[in-house]
Amino acid sequence: MTAFLIVLGLVALLVIVTLIKSVRVVQQQTVGIVERFGKFKVGLQPGLNLLTPFVDKVRYTIDMREQVVAFPPQGVITEDNLMVSIDSVIYFQVNDPVRATYEISNYIQAIEQLTMTTLRNIIGGMDLEQTLTSREEINEKLRYVLDEATGKWGIRVNRVELRSIDPPPSIQDSMEKQMRADRDKRAAILTAEGMRQSAVLSAEGQKQSAILTAQGDRESRILRAQAEREARILKAQGEAQAITTVFNAIHAGKPDQGLLAYQYLQMLPSIAQGDSNKLWIIPSEIGKAMEGLGSAVGQIAGIPQKAEGDFQAPPQDHAAVELETVGTPDAAVAEADNAVQEAIAAAQNAAVSSRSAQQVPPPAVTATPEQNPPAPSAEPPFER
Repeated sequence: MTAFLIVLGLVALLVIVTLIKSVRVVQQQTVGIVERFGKFKVGLQPGLNLLTPFVDKVRYTIDMREQVVAFPPQGVITEDNLMVSIDSVIYFQVNDPVRATYEISNYIQAIEQLTMTTLRNIIGGMDLEQTLTSREEINEKLRYVLDEATGKWGIRVNRVELRSIDPPPSIQDSMEKQMRADRDKRAAILTAEGMRQSAVLSAEGQKQSAILTAQGDRESRILRAQAEREARILKAQGEAQAITTVFNAIHAGKPDQGLLAYQYLQMLPSIAQGDSNKLWIIPSEIGKAMEGLGSAVGQIAGIPQKAEGDFQAPPQDHAAVELETVGTPDAAVAEADNAVQEAIAAAQNAAVSSRSAQQVPPPAVTATPEQNPPAPSAEPPFER
């Protein structure tokens, strides 16, 4: 009985082990490589799969998803003999799990080594500046070479990225100094351009201001010259009109020798006027001069003995109208004649007194207008 139970237990254990060996569950996006007696038999698809126990064996499990592998930094020499450190990332996907299993032993290590070799070839043909500025070109070339090389392995390289390109510390320091100098130069250029534009704008403003000032000065001078010319023209016209008016008025009044004698006598008192006139000498021939005054004046060139012609008197203003209301022209002429007769009588009296004084010869007959005023004339008035 005990032996039977032991045999039954062994049989049950064998059945359980056989079931475990016969059933295999494969995850999604995963393929199992099955070998029978060391030879490839089939690839297990995702889900529940049955195997022949103790004959079939799942040798590899291949992940069919896209994988990302980051490789450590590698030193690469550029064309200008500078060592740079490049850190890269590869994005790839297994398309054929059988070839990825049996065509290469370790496809990840193979991709890493191929990446480094390709990078050395690409970077070796570029200088440092091109290497730093040609990331896209390097990525495209590297992806093309890797995809062509890994195609026979059942692997497709989707993308290659260079995470960092680090030049030596001394080169970095030089690059920083160069960048700083370049920025300082651009800042100085911008400052100089700003100052130049400011100076140009200031000069243009001063130029426009000077032009406007000169134009204003020219226009003001022109206006002043025009005003002065018009003023002189108006003044000359006024003087011409005044002379014409006076000339017409004199000839319209028809002056004679008596009026000229009266004007001469009116000018005699003005000779003694003034603070500097202390002595007034009356000539002894004043009487004869007065007698021949009219004839002497009449001989002056330009003054006719008697005015002839048709002259029109100037138009009278309101002041002249008021003077006409005071007295008639005949009364004014009579008054003027009386004044002329009185002046002539005074001159004759002065002449008589001078003759009597010559009988007793004095050194000279001198008198001031204030000490010896002219005596009133007793002769009858002069008749025109």
